[in-house]
Amino acid sequence: MTFKYNNPSHSKKVVSAVLAGMMALSAGGAALAAEATDAGQSQTTTVSNTAAPTGLFSDIKAGYWAEKHVYKLAYQGILLGEKGLFRPGDAVTQQEAVTMAIRFMNKQDQLNDSTAAALPTTMEVGNYFKPYVALALELGLIDKTEEAAVDVSKTSWGQKPATREWITKLLIRSLNKDAEAKAQNNQSTSFADNASISDGSKGYVNLAVSLDLAKGVDGNKFNPTGSVTRAQLATFFSRGESLTDTAYPNTYTGYVTGLEDGRITMVVDGKLTTFAVNSNTPYFTKDSETRSPQANVQLYTKVQVVGSAGNASYVEVIDATPQVETVEGTFARSLSGNKIGVFVGENYETFGYDESTAFIDQNGSAIKLSDITADSIIEVQRETFSADKKTVIIRVKSGIVNKSDTGVVAEVVTSGKTIKLVTTAGTTEQYTYSDSLMIRYQDRILTLAELKPGSAVKYTVRDSVLQTIELSQGVEQSVRGTLVEIGGNQSTLTFKREGGSLEAKLLVEKPEVIINGIQDASLNDLITDATNGDQVELTLNAEDRVTRIQVIGRQMEPMNGASVVSYNAKTKVLTVLDSNKKPFVFTLDEKTKLDYNSTKPTMAGLESLLNEGRKLDLTYVGTRALSVKVIFKYEGTISNIDTSNRKISLLSGNQTITVPYTIAPTVEIYNKSGASLSDLKIGDNVTVTLGANQDYIQKVALNTVAQFEITGIETNGRVRVKSDLLTSQFYFDQATLTGESGQTLTASQLTVGNLINVTFEGITPKAVQVVKRTLAEVTSVDATSVTLKLFNGQSETVPVSGPVKVIKSGSTLTSLGSLTVGDRVEMTKDTDNSTRFRVMTILSKQFWSYDGVGNQILVKRETTTDTNYRFALGTGVYVHQGDNTLSVQSLRDNDNIVLYLLNNIVMEIQKQ
Repeated sequence: MTFKYNNPSHSKKVVSAVLAGMMALSAGGAALAAEATDAGQSQTTTVSNTAAPTGLFSDIKAGYWAEKHVYKLAYQGILLGEKGLFRPGDAVTQQEAVTMAIRFMNKQDQLNDSTAAALPTTMEVGNYFKPYVALALELGLIDKTEEAAVDVSKTSWGQKPATREWITKLLIRSLNKDAEAKAQNNQSTSFADNASISDGSKGYVNLAVSLDLAKGVDGNKFNPTGSVTRAQLATFFSRGESLTDTAYPNTYTGYVTGLEDGRITMVVDGKLTTFAVNSNTPYFTKDSETRSPQANVQLYTKVQVVGSAGNASYVEVIDATPQVETVEGTFARSLSGNKIGVFVGENYETFGYDESTAFIDQNGSAIKLSDITADSIIEVQRETFSADKKTVIIRVKSGIVNKSDTGVVAEVVTSGKTIKLVTTAGTTEQYTYSDSLMIRYQDRILTLAELKPGSAVKYTVRDSVLQTIELSQGVEQSVRGTLVEIGGNQSTLTFKREGGSLEAKLLVEKPEVIINGIQDASLNDLITDATNGDQVELTLNAEDRVTRIQVIGRQMEPMNGASVVSYNAKTKVLTVLDSNKKPFVFTLDEKTKLDYNSTKPTMAGLESLLNEGRKLDLTYVGTRALSVKVIFKYEGTISNIDTSNRKISLLSGNQTITVPYTIAPTVEIYNKSGASLSDLKIGDNVTVTLGANQDYIQKVALNTVAQFEITGIETNGRVRVKSDLLTSQFYFDQATLTGESGQTLTASQLTVGNLINVTFEGITPKAVQVVKRTLAEVTSVDATSVTLKLFNGQSETVPVSGPVKVIKSGSTLTSLGSLTVGDRVEMTKDTDNSTRFRVMTILSKQFWSYDGVGNQILVKRETTTDTNYRFALGTGVYVHQGDNTLSVQSLRDNDNIVLYLLNNIVMEIQKQ
């Protein structure tokens, strides 16, 4: 910021005072430190280390409601932070507000130490605020008579918190609208607390509201005596800038004429000015309080930049409408003197151009003027913000394109025979192609299917049709065929391509294998055979190596309920009868998948069970056994329980299986001891385990799903859980574990606080699924969706269909209408896949202390007999005041807080 003074000997003192005053809107501690510093060089050095904003304030997060206004004024030097903090929620004192108003009016060069000595004795202010307050009196920003009536018995005038009414007057006067406000003093305001607004201030309030500088608070109240925070004051003055013609030395308003990587060029007061921008540069628009994408800054739009030394610290789009006019016509010819001739309707007109004029084709790609053919339809775009009406773009709307270029394939649309490309210059083009299009990579001719989005290419266009495409590097491609062989060291693969030719490919170190129904499939799960091998789709990388093998078809046949006739352990030949007593002979090998009542099946273990009459399920290709499963259990739904004849029937898949029992089998049901057959009913999903000879039922396990929260994980693999008031502990060593998105997990990846759905086979966990938990505030709700404000500040609208459960005040309701705006909820999926909202309990308390060892807080007791004063904190408890996130340790004795609890665990603490 530049200061001008007529008295050089006096300027050093004034600059020192100005710099100290510029600290006034930082933390109170900084202001006191400045007052205690001797005038002179040491004072100036202290300020220079903290005054200029160098980046984002750590306590102003992206998306904060006043972020736009805080940063704009900070980069303009109107307000400051300290040590990387802004402290948006701190109350502003009157001397700080006056200091900001002077800087807002850019009147620092009128500060005078001598006039500061004449302040009224009732207006006691800090030494470094005196020149500002004296100038404010001189400029009429504050009225000496009005301020003399202020009660200063409890605090000095300068340290007195600035009220909303007082700030409104200051703001209106700083905009030179004092007379306009006074003319409205006889008019009542529209606020419910109009009677609380002093008569001499009502005109100012009315004017501020009409100018959209001030708004009411809850209940349509103005709250005239309420304090004003730093963030609110920044918002008031930032909005006021649009109503003043005050010029700030580092603020530039103009029209964008250039947008290059890392730079923005503007015409400001008829001169070109260029600013550097980077990923940290904040972008905003005039009509929005939230950040805007950089892409919203377009050529020839009106933009304001705050910056210095050629660097943009803040960019705001003032008017998003490009200031250009378009003239369409038919190109006639190029003329001397950098002009072109164009027929506009029946008139022949000429248009000038220069080296900055862009010539582009109908796809937006750069071309030369010589590439435009006669009779092409063109658009001439001219800027309208200068008297010259300079030609900025000449674009071909229709014409013949002949060119060669490089770029990247964006899209291939076979239905319309078009290919979209992004050129190296960043423009998008789209061309048609014919059946004669030549696509190649080095010496290999490619098919259109092998041309993938993202491929870097060189291409030629003739008569607006793509003729050739040459890939500059190999691309990922897919081929289909029959799997013939996997090399002995699993580094090669041989397949028969669709069409009949055999090909061999190298494999990457760990290719992905996808087989429907087999989790974590490997190369060993593939079926190789010259005739009956797996039908596969192979994905090849740019080096022509196989990265992915997906089985899309298998020739294998299933055989369920086969009976063993004989088995030869030497020849590995198995003879069976199918369910129709038809004989089959199969050969087992090292690739045959084995399954019997063992967690680690072996060939020797299987062979010991292959005695005559043993029941098996098999899959096979020709005479090769792909899998052999000794039947030791059935899973299905109960269709009949015949206690008279001692047999149970199950519907398994599309067949009915009836199994007898001799004595009443063991019945296992999770969370029920002493269960019996009488506890089972038709339709229950069960797993029936057979005896050693497969001739009777040994055990019936009811398959159920229950939901738990993990409360502890022990080193021996045992997991402690709870469900409402029920606590349990399990070993998950026999269960498959999956995450929220279905990804495979290990037990070590589970964490305390996880919500899990556990699938039980009787009392044994067989599957564990982590359930997504969303903790949030309900901001709106209708019949089909809920909008939530998450603890990270983001907003999310969740469509809800199907069954709904709302657990609120001990009752389970089934309508979204049971939710209320402001409710804090935990949203999950229940075991029946219904959407469940658990509404948190609310308690208003006064904070006492934090117990870090026990991770709990203690609150003030309401009575001497009150025992409900100690609360455990949930994992990642959200502590905040408004939109500012706090730590538990920042809470202080007697702070008023609101607790939001689930099962008596604090999930959110809101400081009042």
